[in-house]
Amino acid sequence: MRTDPPAGLMDAFWAYEHALGTDDLTALDRLFAPGPGTLRGDGAGLLVGHEQIAAFRGTRGGAPARRVVEVHVRTVDDDHALVVAVTELVRGGRGQQTQLWERTDGGWAVAAAHVHAPAPAFDPRVWRVLGDPLVPGAPDGPLAGRAVAVKDLFAVAGQRVGVGNPAWLAGAPVEAEHAHAVAALLGAGAHVRGIARTDELAYSLAGTNAHTGAPPNPRAPGRVPGGSSSGSAAAVALGQADVGLGTDTGGSIRVPASYQGLYGVRTTHGAVPTTGLVPLAPSFDTVGWLTRDADLLAAVGDALLPPGTGAARTSRLVVSPALLALAQDDVATRVRRFAADAGAAPTTAWDGVDLAAWAEVFRLRQAWEAWRAHGDWVGAHPGALGADVAGRFAAAALVDDATGARAGEQRERVRAQVLDLVGDDVLVLPAAPSVAPRPDPAGLDAVRAATLRLTCVAGLGGLPAVVLPTPGPTPPPGPDGRTGARADLPVGVCLVAAPGRDRELLALARDLARTTA
Repeated sequence: MRTDPPAGLMDAFWAYEHALGTDDLTALDRLFAPGPGTLRGDGAGLLVGHEQIAAFRGTRGGAPARRVVEVHVRTVDDDHALVVAVTELVRGGRGQQTQLWERTDGGWAVAAAHVHAPAPAFDPRVWRVLGDPLVPGAPDGPLAGRAVAVKDLFAVAGQRVGVGNPAWLAGAPVEAEHAHAVAALLGAGAHVRGIARTDELAYSLAGTNAHTGAPPNPRAPGRVPGGSSSGSAAAVALGQADVGLGTDTGGSIRVPASYQGLYGVRTTHGAVPTTGLVPLAPSFDTVGWLTRDADLLAAVGDALLPPGTGAARTSRLVVSPALLALAQDDVATRVRRFAADAGAAPTTAWDGVDLAAWAEVFRLRQAWEAWRAHGDWVGAHPGALGADVAGRFAAAALVDDATGARAGEQRERVRAQVLDLVGDDVLVLPAAPSVAPRPDPAGLDAVRAATLRLTCVAGLGGLPAVVLPTPGPTPPPGPDGRTGARADLPVGVCLVAAPGRDRELLALARDLARTTA
């Protein structure tokens, strides 16, 4: 290969650098090759196709400021060249980018690029406070050496609770004691790595935060991480923590687990004390956690759950076509295949259940409880909340006591129905109705509504739920060497059982993780 660049290549390279520095999205789109075969990769993942790359650029808010210190060209032929550039970031550290340029009808454009930049020692999208460790655990124990990311709703002695909101954090006292779940994990030998970000007051399922941004989703770059246990999930998915301690009210463990390919558990309501936890809706709030493997998920359960018995190996697994129909086709297909591999029997018991009506009961009662818990603070801090969460609290303020009480009565009737439908079975259903969506505010509202129709089953019933990642499809590559752009996006399957069967579900998940991989 030659080292002299073809005509016009370096002009295009420097035009790209200028567009990157000014966040000129139009120029950047023009300087990346059109079509589904264009590639851009970095430490967060690989983007395939011009459309995915453009969507990523439109949401990241520009690249870190940098200057180019070295450029090396290796010319393949008159229409193709490899450019390797060394960069220095204004924030410090050196990076490197490798680009394959090709000559197109519109001029030179990048056909494939890999970007390496030094990772920040502290990512404020993921963490609010970070230590080495922040709080050491007991010198030995079953979780010795395990690092925990604590959702910013739990009390950590010596720290303040921020609930994802700067105004709340500013007025919060320093905590004198650990929350129950934090103390139990420390007693089992785990250490607190840091306090992880959360959606404001946990009143969201998307994983976005108007003040700190969305933590990255390394399994689905350019898509939301899921929330509200967003920072805890991202810390685990990124390998910065072993355990993400979080909460699940309407799906705040199950959704990020599904979106990021993690294992997660929402415990039976009341099974793990919520002492030291800032509530959202107390009659729905549960403690949960996320891990990268099923064995650790169960080991954390040994530290946090009350004693239990047996394993669910003899329990009948069932799958409802009516519940699968609430998910998008690609998700339903993956969950259906997982259920078949696990030996789940089809059931018609859920046919005719009005899940939309159930979700409305959940929404009204949750809103009423959330306003009772935080309405005074919200009213005293106008403008403190991001638009999405502020909108939910504005709607919650309209739920009067009579409506809240009526929703509570309806919830008890639905709970009895849920318990009867689940019975002694283990219900297999999608953890979320779609793969992780892109961060479009208008679209996220529709995703939230669709998600609650599935997640409200465990929420209204007070049931335990365990999420496992499903194996992704591996379609053969097409003529251009590509597979489907959504082929390996994570999809979670959820196992739901009667109250108190948390340990059984964790044991079952461990077995299924080995047999259905």
